[in-house]
Amino acid sequence: NYKKHSIIMASERKRLKIITLYIKFSDWYFPIAVKLAAVIVVFSVIFVGLFLLVTSLPAFFANNNQANLLKTNFWQYLFPLLFGSFWSALLALIIALPFSITLAIFLLHYAPKKIKQGLNYLVDLLATIPSVIFGLWGIWVLAPSIQPIYEWLNTYFYWIPLFAGPVSGTGRTVLTASIVLAIMILPIMTALNREVFLKTPQTQREAVLALGATNWEMIKIADIKSGASGIFASATLGLGRALAETIALTLVLSGSNLISFSFVSDKNPSTIAANIALHFPEAFGKNTNVLFATALFLFVISVIINSISRWVLKKQRIS
Repeated sequence: NYKKHSIIMASERKRLKIITLYIKFSDWYFPIAVKLAAVIVVFSVIFVGLFLLVTSLPAFFANNNQANLLKTNFWQYLFPLLFGSFWSALLALIIALPFSITLAIFLLHYAPKKIKQGLNYLVDLLATIPSVIFGLWGIWVLAPSIQPIYEWLNTYFYWIPLFAGPVSGTGRTVLTASIVLAIMILPIMTALNREVFLKTPQTQREAVLALGATNWEMIKIADIKSGASGIFASATLGLGRALAETIALTLVLSGSNLISFSFVSDKNPSTIAANIALHFPEAFGKNTNVLFATALFLFVISVIINSISRWVLKKQRIS
């Protein structure tokens, strides 16, 4: 028994020694690994930006004789694409923001406990669906279903520029694409708004109710008003996500390089991302530089928007 006990103690000491060495090694390499990952991310963004800038330089001075994508010069080619990107993303944000706030409030205050967890999973599940699925749904289900509504709007409200014709026969308009985008950005906005409302102290809600406020007034004052900066951050993140969407817009939006505010017309503005996806496979020479130049502007805009949202979230955490 003494011999067996000695063997067990020796093995335990060996195991503890290995664990101690592993912990010491972890304390040494983990900070280095974290710093290395941060450096790789920063330099990756810088290298992508430099690559786009260097590749884009010839396009800034190109004309239609050098690149057949251009009608005159690069800047006249760029502005309609910028307009289409912002117009579709802004419409998607206008549609998605009220739904995301309402859904977050419902999940937090009104959803029954039995289904609350399932609804949270369903909302998060929307974020995992590939964009091509949304695009196919937009073409085969949403566009044909909404096209008669466009006809009706044009018939009775044709005098409003937003509903001016000619009406699209397929329903593949900028409004249809924006509805698809709104569904795609809804999960991330709802998740962020839900986290913002969860940070509201329960004592603050109880204090508002104690002063005689109704349940809706409590939500409006304690959750929405105090979480305004977080809601703004979720909106900017959703806007950045909508600006960068490619496949769904390429499938749904029947766009061209023009500026149009109409929701129902068959002549729709295109977006930078969709334009790149459509033309890049056949691009050559200066046309490739032109597409890289549009990608550069999309890259810069996305970085700016995401930086603003991160700054707002950081400011809210500090306050």
